[in-house]
Amino acid sequence: MKWKLPKTIKVYEALGALADGRVEATGDTGKVYSSSRKKFYDVSYDPINQAIMSNDNASYWQGYLGYPAIAFLIKIGVVSYDKKIADLLAGIAWKELHQKMKNFDKEWAFILESKTEAEKKILKDFGEKVMKEIKSLNLSHLGERKLPPTGD
Repeated sequence: MKWKLPKTIKVYEALGALADGRVEATGDTGKVYSSSRKKFYDVSYDPINQAIMSNDNASYWQGYLGYPAIAFLIKIGVVSYDKKIADLLAGIAWKELHQKMKNFDKEWAFILESKTEAEKKILKDFGEKVMKEIKSLNLSHLGERKLPPTGD
C-alpha cells in the first residue's frame, strides 16, 4: 500500500523538528519527539523497498506521510535539507497550533506573519522542492500501521 502525499505544512513541521533537535536516527530506525517533547514517534525505513512506517497521528488516522517520517527521511539524507531554512521554523509549538486553530492553512498563515517576504518565498520554494522529492520516492507502507502514542 502506498502513502498518500502529505500537505506541505508537514514538511515545515518536519523541518522545525530538525531545527529543534528532536530527530534521532540509528540506521534505518529513529525517534522523533513531539514539539512538547512529552512523547515520541517511532520511524522505520526500508531503503531497498522504498517503504517507511511511523506511528504518528497523520500516518495512522489519515493515511498520509506524517511529519516524523519526513523528518527522518531528511535526517538520513534521503530528502533535501537546508539548516538555514529549518532554522526559520525553530521553536514552533506545533501541537498547540493544531489544537488552537484546527486548520493547516490558518496555522501556516499565522506562522508566516512573522516572516519577511524573502523568507516566505524561500520557505515556499523549499517546501515545493521537498514535496516533489517525496512524491518521486513513491513510498510504500512498511508493515502494519501502529497506534500513535497517547498523552500530550
